[in-house]
This record gives sequence, C-alpha cells and structure tokens, in this order.
Amino acid sequence: MTEVLADAQQTIAASPEPAAEFRALSRERQREVFVQLPDAVREAVVADMDEDQLHGFVRRLDPDEATDALEVAHEETRQAVLRRLDEDRREAIEYLLEFDPESAAGLMTLDYVTVDVRRGFGEVRKRVRRYEERTGRFPVIFVLENGRLLGELPGPALAMTNGDGDAIDDYVREVPTVGYDSDEEVVLERFRENPESTVAVVDRADGEDTVLGAIYAEDLLRLIDEEASRTLYEFTGLTEEESILDGPLAKVRRRYKWLIVNLGTAFLAAAVVGLFEDTIAAFTLLAVYMPVVAGMGGNAGTQSMAVTVRGIAYGQVSLQTGGRAVVNEIIAGAANGAITGALVAAIATVFNRSPLLGVVLGVSMVLNLVIAGFFGTVIPLVLDRFGIDPATSATIFITTATDVLGFFIFLGLARAILGI
Repeated sequence: MTEVLADAQQTIAASPEPAAEFRALSRERQREVFVQLPDAVREAVVADMDEDQLHGFVRRLDPDEATDALEVAHEETRQAVLRRLDEDRREAIEYLLEFDPESAAGLMTLDYVTVDVRRGFGEVRKRVRRYEERTGRFPVIFVLENGRLLGELPGPALAMTNGDGDAIDDYVREVPTVGYDSDEEVVLERFRENPESTVAVVDRADGEDTVLGAIYAEDLLRLIDEEASRTLYEFTGLTEEESILDGPLAKVRRRYKWLIVNLGTAFLAAAVVGLFEDTIAAFTLLAVYMPVVAGMGGNAGTQSMAVTVRGIAYGQVSLQTGGRAVVNEIIAGAANGAITGALVAAIATVFNRSPLLGVVLGVSMVLNLVIAGFFGTVIPLVLDRFGIDPATSATIFITTATDVLGFFIFLGLARAILGI
C-alpha cells in the first residue's frame, strides 16, 4: 500500500496536469494521497482543479480535511465551492478557515459534543446518537460547568451506566488544553505530557476555557512526523518546504545559497592547507591521511551537535548550565580520539613503515576529536543563547572548526615531528 501511494504521489508531482492524475485515483485513494502530498504539490493539484472538480473532492472530506484543501485554493474558487456545500458543512469549514493553519486551532477538528455536568446520562446518549447519525463518527464528549470546561467524559462510561442515576461528574476525567492561538510546539509539548489523551482547544478570554475544538492523537502524530522531517532538513541546510517530489529547478533555488556558504568555509580550510604546501610536497603521504583526520573530526562534531541540540529541544541544557556537558564531550572526544588514533597510528606504522607518521596521526586524532567535542557542544549552545536555531546553523561552523584546526594541528605536528 505504501509503495502504491508513493508511486501516485510521484506521478502527480511530475505531471503537467496534476489534477488529471489525481482524479484518476479512486475516491478513497484520493484522500489518502492528498493528505500526504507536500504543500507545493498540494497547491498545484488544487490550482489545476476547476470549481466542479474541487467541489466534488471536498464534499467527501471531513471539515478539517476540506479546510486543508480550500485554504490553498484561489479566493473566488473557494467561495464558489463553499456556496455549494450544505449549510452545516459550510459553516464548519468557514469557521476553521478563520484560524492560522499552523496554530492549535488550525490542527483541531469539530468532532466533539458538549454536555452540562448537571445533565443525566440519558441526555448525553441522545446527543452522541444525534451526532453519530449526522456525521457517522463517535465524538469526544466535553463536560462543561457553567460554560467552563470541566473535563472529558470517556466513551466507555456510557456503557457502564444503565440510567440517569449516576452523576456525570463521577466519571469526568481531566483533559489537557491549549489556547487556540498556541503554536505547534506548545501543542506537541502538551501531547508529550499526555500521549494518550485528546487535547481540547480553548479560548481563554475573560479567564474562561471555552471549547473551540479537539485535537486527536493521530493528528499530533502526523505533526511529530513533520517536526522530525523539519529537523532533518535543518541539519542538512535544506528548507522545510523542499520535498523529494520537487523538480530540479526548485531544488537548485532552495539549496545554492547554503552551498555557497559552505564553499567559502572550504576555501578557508584550503588556505590553511596552503600554508603547509612545502611540508606536503616533501612528505606526500600526508595528503593521503588528511581526509581521515578531517572526516573523523567532522563526524565526531556532528555527533556532539546532535546530542546537544536534542538536549536544548527538551530543555535539558543551556549556555548557562552547559559546562558539564562541554566537559563530558571533551573527555569523550579524547577517549574516542585515543581509540581511533591508536588504530590509525598502527596502520601508518605497519603499512607505511613510519612510526613518526603514526605518532603524528595518533596525536592529531586525539586533539581533533577534543576540538570536535568542544565546538560540537559550545556552538549550538551559543547560537541558541542568541536566538538562532542551532539545528539550522551549527553544522557549518562546527565543520569549519574541525577542518581548519584539524588540518593546522595535523600538518603543524608533521612539520615539527617529521622535520620537514
């Protein structure tokens, strides 16, 4: 099934008429494919549809899914489609379109009912039954007291009671809430604290928690996947909007600036190497081992950076509290440098019959991994302190430090120890 969906996405993205390819899918497959399309491809599909085609698609979707489709449509087409929908669906979609799509309200659904805590279970069953008859879905049941959110009534409670004798508040459980204008990070944090709960979206005006919608676990899991993808993009210098389905021109436009910055740092490392041109010419084996030293430093620095960025994201470390983390990474770098340095020193001694070259490589490896541990931890902490996303910016600075200082140490030691 996954391969079929992937093939459909690639076909739609590559087609000059994406809407035609999209309409060729079955109705069930259209919904599955659409919700997984990258934003740019989704916009292209909607833009390629006429009014009749877009109406035929969105009228089969849940209001929150229809909102995702209509919010990228042209204003005139969107209004024309809304006018053709039934009143309940139109009002629900227009309501959802009022909110920022990247806020808590943009993630919520309207699959909920509210009941007053003083009502009996018979009234609750009637409301749930009417909702199911209208939508075909079982709603979340939010319990109110004087219009204020009190909690959630679990669905199984309806089966556990036979009449109206039991009080609703005996079964109400606390429900996590977020403000309707909360950003996605706040929503994710609330979900991490309550992984098995539905989250209520509320308006906290005048100190009251007025229910506006609900966010289900599956919606938040999709958001977590998007957040993971975003972090991966930032680590590699790509933009969040870039997709594997993008064409070559789009990929060039989104990447060339980052590559130019990296080119500048590469010239800086090359300038350091140029200072030791005579040393390399006199002992050409140094050129063979230079990539080993630089590569090990870069990899070690990236490992330290990944751990530090994760610690920052979870609030475990900051520039003020990061002293121990820096020391730990330096010690770990020295130990790993000793292990890998001993291996490469033994290889150079045996295969190149040069114990002194082995000493140079071993010492250089230790020092470069210490540098990697230091900068791999400090740079993300400093960037975070100044409000710069370390996941986006740290890699280039860490790689520059390990390359420039690594080459300087390796070639400097070679000149001093080998006497060239």
